[in-house]
This record gives sequence, structure tokens and C-alpha cells, in this order.
Amino acid sequence: MKTPGAFQAIRGWIVNWVYRYYEKKLSNSVKNGQIPRHVGLILDGNRRWARELGLDPTLGHQYGFEKLKEVLQWCWEIGIKTVTVYALSTENLNRPKEEVDALIGLAEKAFNDVIESKEIHERKVRIRALGRLHLLKESLREAIRRAEESTKGYSDRRLNVAIAYGGRAEILDAARKIIADVINGDIEVGEINEETFAKYLYTAEDPDPDLIIRTSGEERLSGFLLWQSAYSEFYFMDVYWPELRKIDLLRAIRTNQRRQRRFGT
Repeated sequence: MKTPGAFQAIRGWIVNWVYRYYEKKLSNSVKNGQIPRHVGLILDGNRRWARELGLDPTLGHQYGFEKLKEVLQWCWEIGIKTVTVYALSTENLNRPKEEVDALIGLAEKAFNDVIESKEIHERKVRIRALGRLHLLKESLREAIRRAEESTKGYSDRRLNVAIAYGGRAEILDAARKIIADVINGDIEVGEINEETFAKYLYTAEDPDPDLIIRTSGEERLSGFLLWQSAYSEFYFMDVYWPELRKIDLLRAIRTNQRRQRRFGT
């Protein structure tokens, strides 16, 4: 007679087998379709996930950081060339000092890790930080500078980290740069169009995102890539960021592949 523990072990094995089978099936389906060139990720729900587990909310960000490393691996395996991550908004800087310090510390560690990351250098991932970096403390800015410098020669893949970032702030900064160039005589007012304006954005070197994914059930952009997302597809999933599974990402991409993008036509 089998014990309850044995039944649980068998059930666990069956569930794992079904999950692996479904993941492989989804992966094959996605790889046979058009892969998004650029995916934006809004990493939401870290604090709520931690609270529901009875953890300190700030620990949610640590688990979220570990999940990001895993999700980036999935993106590169799928064939996504450019990923932009919404790591820290300008509004986030107004949170309690303890939480902000923890976020800044994680960000600093992440950029420092890039320099020694075998994965980053083997996959030739260029790292860039997007945002009002002058709002960040000096040690983080230095970590960003070193990470960008160590990967500036790569072109196979791109990882953009939106930090101290706001979509409205980005548009305002672009407008200020254009005005300065007009005053200096570097550009004529009549030359300003959408294509010209886009060259002044933080993401000037990248295509607009094909797909933007947000976790946690919230269905808004919260200022993320406001200009660039005009014709992006959005996918909102009711799962906290630290709980994200590979099949969740694959479903998002498969759904995007089944949509017909019209670009206003």
C-alpha cells in the first residue's frame, strides 16, 4: 500500500512532466513564429508578493532581481535581441529611504556584476542605462559607467535598464536637447519630425518595442516608454514578477504573434 508521501511524489512527478511537455510545445510554437525584436518588461508586484508570503516587502526586490536574471536568459534563448527593463522610476525615488537604499544597492550590485558576467560577455550583450542618471548616487553612476564601458563594443544583443526613468521626463529632456540644437544652429525647425525627435530619446539606437509585458495584474504603463510604445502590443499578466514562469513569457510572445499589428492603417 502506497503512503501519502509516495502519492505526493508521484503527483509531483506527473505535474513536472506535464509542465515540461507544455513548455517545450509552447517553445516550439513560439520559435516557429516571428520573434519580437524588442521587448519591454515592467517588473511589478515584488512587494505584494513578499507581503503575501509574510516577508519583509524589501526582500521582494531581491527575489525580483534574481528572477530578472532568469527571465533574461529565457529572452536570449528565444532569440529576442533587445530587452528594456523598467527597474526604477523617478517616482520610485520618493519611496521611504530604506526601500530606496535597498533598490539602489541592488542596482549597483547588478551593474557591477555585469563586468564579470561570463553570460553577458559570451552573448555579447550591450548594457545601457536610460534615465536621469544624475539623480543617482555617485557609486551607482560609476557602476553604470563601468558596465556600459565594458560592453560598448557588443552588438549582438542589447539590455536597456530604465533607472531614475520617467516617460514624460524623457520627452522633456529630448525637447530641451532639440531646442538647444536649434539655438546653436545645428538643426532647423523645419527639419523636426517624428523621426528626428526619436533620435533625441534615450532609446535612439533601438527599434520601438514590439511587445511590452507587465506583471502583477496592473494594466497601465506607469510612464514606461510613452513615445516608443505608440504602436506596441501590450500584455498584462495576473502574476507577480517573482512568480513569473517561462511558460508565462512564452504565452505572452505567442499571443503577440497571433495579433495583427496595423500601425494605424
